[in-house]
Amino acid sequence: MLCYGNLCYSVGAVTVWSTSLKTFEIDSYVLDALMPDLVGHDRTPATFVMYLFLWRQTEAGRRPVSLSLRVFADGTGLSKRAIQEATKRLLRRKLIAIARLRPTEIPAYAVLRPWAREDDTGARYERAKGFTTGRAG
Repeated sequence: MLCYGNLCYSVGAVTVWSTSLKTFEIDSYVLDALMPDLVGHDRTPATFVMYLFLWRQTEAGRRPVSLSLRVFADGTGLSKRAIQEATKRLLRRKLIAIARLRPTEIPAYAVLRPWAREDDTGARYERAKGFTTGRAG
């Protein structure tokens, strides 16, 4: 048996199990419009991978989460530099918000859904107060 993180694979078999296997939903917009735009048009698949990772970690934007570059790197397989570039791109597109009290503090990330109706996301934007959609710190 071969294990990587919390996923274990049986050698020679297709069975995969996880100690924390949970399902989650993705807005159809993310796959139908955002993926072709980021991966195809902008040629930045790392940005899409990071957005999906944040989507999962924040439970589709329901709660902000504090993550270090190391956690991103381990969770996505991306380099720290690719994560920094993806963060800048997601901030510029207003797809995420970032908050930190001090410059050296691990930032908290919130996923934004600008395509969703206001009545659906109003509470999420209220919880994101104190977050910035400006430049990556």
